[in-house]
Amino acid sequence: MNDNSYTDWNSMSDKALIRMIGTFIQHHRLNQNKSQSDIAKAADISRSTLSLLERGEKVTLNSLIQVLRVLDLLHIMDAFKIDNQISPIEYAKLQKNKRSRARNKDGNSNEVLEW
Repeated sequence: MNDNSYTDWNSMSDKALIRMIGTFIQHHRLNQNKSQSDIAKAADISRSTLSLLERGEKVTLNSLIQVLRVLDLLHIMDAFKIDNQISPIEYAKLQKNKRSRARNKDGNSNEVLEW
């Protein structure tokens, strides 16, 4: 079975990865029917910097983030989000300390209540 949706990111060179990012930016810019000049002006970068980015040349990370913001693509930053996860040992400790019964406020649990 041949799954074309899998990309082996580790086998790609840095240059290939940068080109892929550039192609991604260009694709979304064109889909939004915006010129390089429009995006560059809104991102407060030069048009030549955007052109370098789209061609897969080196640009600053700050420039990339500004372009992603203008293209409304910052949602891809979710890939970098770190979710705090509780370890199984900590979860077991929390469950151990969890209350399982209610107690009388005065602490006398042997008192017989009359109805």
